Amino acid sequence: MKELIFLIEDSAESGLEARALGESIFTEAETMEELKESIKEAVRCHFEDTNIPSIIRLHYVKEEMIAL
Repeated sequence: MKELIFLIEDSAESGLEARALGESIFTEAETMEELKESIKEAVRCHFEDTNIPSIIRLHYVKEEMIAL
């Protein structure tokens, strides 16, 4: 695997949540910088050394509503 994509969303409680597409990896943190470090750690724990993706893409999804 060369690339892994994470969807990042605001947590319902506080902070941010990230989940990998196609893999069972989920993590959360209070800030974006903390989340990036948490994602790196979670990926290292999930994959063996030889299968670690070389690229991790972060897609920040923010839902907004507009009242008319």
